[in-house]
Amino acid sequence: GARTLGAINGTRLRRRGPPFRSNKYIFNVSANNQTLLKLERVRRCYGSTLAVDQVSFHVAKGEFFSLLGPSGCGKSTTLRLIAGLEESDAGEIWLNGRLIASPERGILVPAEKRNIGLVFQSYAVWPHMTVAQNVVYPLEVRRWDTAKISRRVGEVLDLVGLAGLEQRRPVQLSGGQQQRLALARSLAYEPDLLLLDEPLSNVDAKLREHLRFELKRLQQSVGVTIVYVTHDQTEAMSMSHRLAIMNHGHIEQIDCPEAIYKDPASFFVQNFVGRLITFEGKVKENGATRKIEFSGGSCVPLVEQTTIPDGGKLKIAVRPEDIEILTNGREPGAGEIPGVVVDVSYVGSRYECAVSAANAEFVLETAPNFRLQRGQTVVLRLNEIKLWPA
Repeated sequence: GARTLGAINGTRLRRRGPPFRSNKYIFNVSANNQTLLKLERVRRCYGSTLAVDQVSFHVAKGEFFSLLGPSGCGKSTTLRLIAGLEESDAGEIWLNGRLIASPERGILVPAEKRNIGLVFQSYAVWPHMTVAQNVVYPLEVRRWDTAKISRRVGEVLDLVGLAGLEQRRPVQLSGGQQQRLALARSLAYEPDLLLLDEPLSNVDAKLREHLRFELKRLQQSVGVTIVYVTHDQTEAMSMSHRLAIMNHGHIEQIDCPEAIYKDPASFFVQNFVGRLITFEGKVKENGATRKIEFSGGSCVPLVEQTTIPDGGKLKIAVRPEDIEILTNGREPGAGEIPGVVVDVSYVGSRYECAVSAANAEFVLETAPNFRLQRGQTVVLRLNEIKLWPA
């Protein structure tokens, strides 16, 4: 993501630039990272609405890859194009070295011949069938022999923790068990690729957290390649080897979770992934001295040369964990701005403090042994900030 603009007492300032890479961010699922799925300039329109806009990415064999973004960004449409449930208007989709969709070449492999597993948000398990019958049916359709079917059903039900529940109906299962049944049914016929569309959105928060770890553990044990669609950043960040952030049909950034969080390629990415506090400001020049002036008048020095002109407007972005609260009553120093505590709430393991500073109001968390008072004046030390065009 971003190149260094300057420094404020060690505070790093960044602007948008070429993708950042370092050894700790190198993606590596297997030794050769063999590509299983590849999309090249895929496009899908609904009338005048461009739902998927020149989307390109690859997924390595054995990788857990997520499409993350807000509702309506095109992630589910992209998944449906991969599955063959919809036709693209342009571009190519390759699976396991085979071209499965290309409007330009007149190629469209039917969904049932792509050997792809698909789990929907609603699970779509068959209510009139038992657990075992739900898993058996897709194998019978593929004309597996009876002995192989019996063996495989036992394997996958044991794998997802449903052994012993073979004769139950879906209505007799909990939400988490139904989700595991949908996974078992999709894994039974050994798909080349497993597509998951918001599979955890219909369960409560506590169960969702448990299933998240179960799904990650299952993927690691089986080694199946997964493309996962979600709007929940915690799901995507915690389970994925890499993720693609989508916005208005196009991809803003593809990288591993740590790089997405620490080195976002755009303000949209930084603002969407994790909590973010944003100030407005501009560059202020006085002879050889250059500063960043926040709305409200607070200034911090910009010590390195930049291409941003005098008076250039900026968005100043900082993560809450990169703000240090100082209460010793002194005046703000370099890289610091004054603030006032507006409100304090006790939430058990911490305090949540509403703070006003530089014409912005935001919430910071403090430890239970560090209590601030309403109306108290504080100094905020900004340990790392990023700059984006306003």
